[in-house]
Amino acid sequence: MAMQLGQSGAEPDVMAEINTTPLIDVMLVLLIMLIITIPIQLHSVNLDMPAGNPPSPAVKPEVVRIDIDAANGIRWNGETIAGTAELEARLQNAAAQRMQPELHVRPDRSAAYKTVAAVLAAVQRHGLSKIGLAGGEQFL
Repeated sequence: MAMQLGQSGAEPDVMAEINTTPLIDVMLVLLIMLIITIPIQLHSVNLDMPAGNPPSPAVKPEVVRIDIDAANGIRWNGETIAGTAELEARLQNAAAQRMQPELHVRPDRSAAYKTVAAVLAAVQRHGLSKIGLAGGEQFL
């Protein structure tokens, strides 16, 4: 059982293996540097919240209900409107107010889409921005 230390007289073989120890050392050093330089992540978000209760609005906005029934009739707070000209006039008056009213459009399930779209387009034309569609639970 002898150990061969080298070949005497013959050409040495080419070493085809790469020494990975220095590469692993450099990789570990870079990993440690990366861990040290990354800031510690906090699990909380700091917000400056105002103290106290917010003031309640001085004047509550007026609410206008626009109902569209199954026969495509339009009602303004329960009052039947004769046609689109009267609706346009009422929307123009509402848009001219200093505090615009909230419009709650409530179409019936069997109302024609054309009528609902015409009402919404009229509201948009007059620049009223406080609008909501009510009664969506009937469509579920």
